[in-house]
Amino acid sequence: MMRRCPLCAESSTALYHQDHRRDYHQCATCKLVFVPPEQHLSAAAEKAEYDKHQNSPHDTGYRRFLGRLFTPLQAKLEPGARGLDFGSGPGPTLSVMFAEQGYPTAIFDPFYAPDASALTQTYEFITATEVVEHLAQPGQVLAKLAGLLAPGGYLGLMTKRVTSADAFTRWHYISDPTHISFFSEETFRWWAHQQRLAVEFPGPDTVILQKAL
Repeated sequence: MMRRCPLCAESSTALYHQDHRRDYHQCATCKLVFVPPEQHLSAAAEKAEYDKHQNSPHDTGYRRFLGRLFTPLQAKLEPGARGLDFGSGPGPTLSVMFAEQGYPTAIFDPFYAPDASALTQTYEFITATEVVEHLAQPGQVLAKLAGLLAPGGYLGLMTKRVTSADAFTRWHYISDPTHISFFSEETFRWWAHQQRLAVEFPGPDTVILQKAL
C-alpha cells in the first residue's frame, strides 16, 4: 500500500520499524517517521489517554520540565509580546508561566480548550510542547501555526527527536499509543527550509523557529 507522508505529502516512504503493536514508516523526502492512519487511536481513546495526565501550574517539577523551552524562548521576546500555547492540555501551565512574566498568552487545545477564535489571530510567539508527536496531519497543523506568526515571530516546539534507526527500536517514546509522528533534527531543518524559517535547537528535545521580518 502506498503511504503518503503526513508532513510533506510525498509518497516515497518505507517501513522503518515494526513492533507487536504498530508499524512505523519513514519518508524519503523529509525523514519524518510516522504510524499509518489505520493504527491511530480513535479520538475518544486518545482523549482518555490525555485525561490521565496530572499536569498543573502548581507542579514545580512540570514547570522545570517546560523551562527547557520557556527559558530560551523568553530570552528572545520583546516586552509584552503576545503568545499562543497550542495543545495546552488538561492543565495549561506554559501559558501561565509566560503570563506571569508579562507575556499575555492565549491557549488552544482540540479537546480541552477548543475555541477556534484563538487560531484567527496573529502572535509574536507560539508554543507547542509535547504536541507534534500526537499530530495525524503535522504538515497542515504546523503550516497553520507558522501562518499565525507575526513577522519576526517565534514558534517554539518541544518533542523528543529521532536519532537513529537502532535507537528507535529501544525508544520509550514509541510505546505511547498517542505518539504517531516522530521528528528528527533533519526533519525540522527540512520543514524550516520549506517554510523559510530560521531554526535552532536549544536542547535535545526543543526547537525554536523564527519567521523572517
